[in-house]
Amino acid sequence: MITNRHLSASIPTRRVGRTRLALSELGFGTVPLGNGFRPIDDRQAHAALEAALAAGFSYVDTAPYYGFGLSERRVGDVLRGRSGFVLSTKVGRLLDPAPQIQDAAERGGFHSPFPFEPRYDYSYAGVMRSYEDSLQRLGLAHLDILLIHDIGTLTHGDRHRETFAQLTTGGGLRALEELQTSGDITAIGVGVNEVAICLELMRATRIDLILLAGRYTLLEQTPLDELFPACQASGVQIVVGGPYNSGILATGARRGGTLSHNYGAAPPEVVQRVRTLEEICDRYAVPLPAAALQFPLAHPQVVSVIPGLESAERVAETIGLYHTRIPSEFWQALRSAGYLREDAPIPSA
Repeated sequence: MITNRHLSASIPTRRVGRTRLALSELGFGTVPLGNGFRPIDDRQAHAALEAALAAGFSYVDTAPYYGFGLSERRVGDVLRGRSGFVLSTKVGRLLDPAPQIQDAAERGGFHSPFPFEPRYDYSYAGVMRSYEDSLQRLGLAHLDILLIHDIGTLTHGDRHRETFAQLTTGGGLRALEELQTSGDITAIGVGVNEVAICLELMRATRIDLILLAGRYTLLEQTPLDELFPACQASGVQIVVGGPYNSGILATGARRGGTLSHNYGAAPPEVVQRVRTLEEICDRYAVPLPAAALQFPLAHPQVVSVIPGLESAERVAETIGLYHTRIPSEFWQALRSAGYLREDAPIPSA
């Protein structure tokens, strides 16, 4: 059995504010384990997570939406019977049976054979059912963190007021608070891709954690304006998802084909910025993905960065990027070139 000491041996942990939880600086994002973007088999999925645990990853994040239950099932198959890890999953979508689904054709970005369709529900009953369903899919008796998934205008558009009301007057927040008070979960938070809803949610309730994807990277640092100062004042920590902005900061902009940025094709202005960024990386012999991975961790509110990892080989590569030595002159060059704001902390050499 992997112990907590072993799990955290090579990757430092950071404390989640008011809770007793500590997350490894490198966390394991499980969108690929739900066959996000391309299918992988159970053996590869299990090997990836096994390799991460052996290397010192102690934080794993999943969600019902990732593969419509597939990611949670695979995560549970590896974590069941172990100790020393911190696991987060999400609420906000219920999975309804869909017998018409007969194959693993792409749906919502996932190539999953699981015959379920997601349905938004942030109400008291929806949150409680989502929590219980996740326990069943994972095959676990306890969850450390529950995150409200994809709430906000970016996802719901004109229906945002309606879905947010399910959390407030509909009792969704009350359900999370009850689960935390009873000890069924340790921390609550939100997992989103936009800043505005984080601020709105912090005004409505007390949360412990924000999983913010794609908004604090080498290409964008808007959370420094309002969100990070508000989190510092309230004792709310940040997990950074999508450190590569959906891929372009991992692959660079020099290869052919479609370049991915924010879950779509990268616009020309972003491609050009990344090309210039690569030129600075070349000047200092710094791999672009190493800089993208290490940068968010310099901010004191950030407790973990969680790239999506689909194989044991990718895990090994990520650990190498995490340990890559980057000279302080490189970060100063990025600042001078306008890639890093003056108020953005930079990693130490």
